[in-house]
Amino acid sequence: MVKVKPFAAIRPPKEIVKEVASRPYDVLNSEEAQAEAGEKSLLHIIKPEIDFHPIIDEHSEAAYQKAVENFKKWQDNKWLVQDPQENYYVYAQTMDGRTQYGLVVCANVEDYMTGKIKKHELTRKDKEEDRMIHVRRQNANLEPVFFAYPDNAEINAIVENVVKNKPAEYDFVAEDGFGHHFWVIDDRATVKKITDLFATIPAFYVADGHHRTAAAALVGEEKKRNNPNHTGEEEYNYFMAVVFPESHLKIIDYNRVVKDLNGMTPEEFIGKLKTSFEVENKGKEMYAPSGLHNFSMYLNGEWYSLQAKKGTYNDNDPIGVLDVTVLSNLVFDKLLDIKDLRTSKRIDFVGGIRGLGELKKRVDSGEMAAAFALYPVSMKQLINIADTGNIMPPKTTWFEPKLRSGITIHKLEK
Repeated sequence: MVKVKPFAAIRPPKEIVKEVASRPYDVLNSEEAQAEAGEKSLLHIIKPEIDFHPIIDEHSEAAYQKAVENFKKWQDNKWLVQDPQENYYVYAQTMDGRTQYGLVVCANVEDYMTGKIKKHELTRKDKEEDRMIHVRRQNANLEPVFFAYPDNAEINAIVENVVKNKPAEYDFVAEDGFGHHFWVIDDRATVKKITDLFATIPAFYVADGHHRTAAAALVGEEKKRNNPNHTGEEEYNYFMAVVFPESHLKIIDYNRVVKDLNGMTPEEFIGKLKTSFEVENKGKEMYAPSGLHNFSMYLNGEWYSLQAKKGTYNDNDPIGVLDVTVLSNLVFDKLLDIKDLRTSKRIDFVGGIRGLGELKKRVDSGEMAAAFALYPVSMKQLINIADTGNIMPPKTTWFEPKLRSGITIHKLEK
């Protein structure tokens, strides 16, 4: 069972929360972050290279030092202020009229180390180390990680009660159109009840933020090793997460575009596809996949439905059932000779939030030869993969909306 605790968040005064809160560090490149960052934006702390003209290497010593300097400045200026006591927080997000309600908690480092916090993606050591440097230097978790957990009626009822009976501390719409809503849970009996209820939850599932999760947990583990008087009660034994009941979360498709057809003409390529797929020309009108094992392809100005034939996939295998696996095996590997999706320069990935129009645009521009849209993975599939200890292929899940950074920060020492 998982262990959580409340914490005294460092967060912006409500009048300036919209100015401070930012998109996460990994959804913007340095130039985009520099263009987007207002004076008080957290981007100056999580992407400090943007404070240099020209922009410097984000992994340079000067950038890391600037991050520490900016974090101190934001606190000195009272743009970030620590709560006087340990609380839990409700953080809700609205997109397309649908709102998902999560709790901001501190998750346990040991739970990550022992596999109670389950992952479904591989992490890269270089990206882990970069985030670890930020956590070490700041002695804080500046950005939350994004977890799912099996629904619990009592936790849901507590969240519902807070939202109904307390005024929101923050309530704003960001420039991308997504709504962000935030409540403080400071009633001591409710705080204790939440801690006790999570002690009955068997696992957390990393939805988004695998590198941040690994970095936060590994720094906590380092601090434990380096403390001869370690008791297990220190603040560094925990890191900040926003946890959502699985029924609230919706995974968006993650699509693919390829630069060439491996020497084939479009007609030859379609002919080869017919070995493994029922291919149907849908003409000029955009076509989205209708269900599992149905794919949409845009090629030569036209849309196609590709329905994988029975026997070409394995629905009894947690990885084999995934459409990213089916497409990789039957098209990218077999026909296009793209063997490693992580390293190949002939393929790129497009989050479904950008829509089918983005796929069409990249092919019509001549940059790409063909585009493939996939039916989204379900939360059930993600949990099944994590529970069986499997790893999803790269770029399988896209969660939206992203958690806003800067709404809460967790210090690793009281």
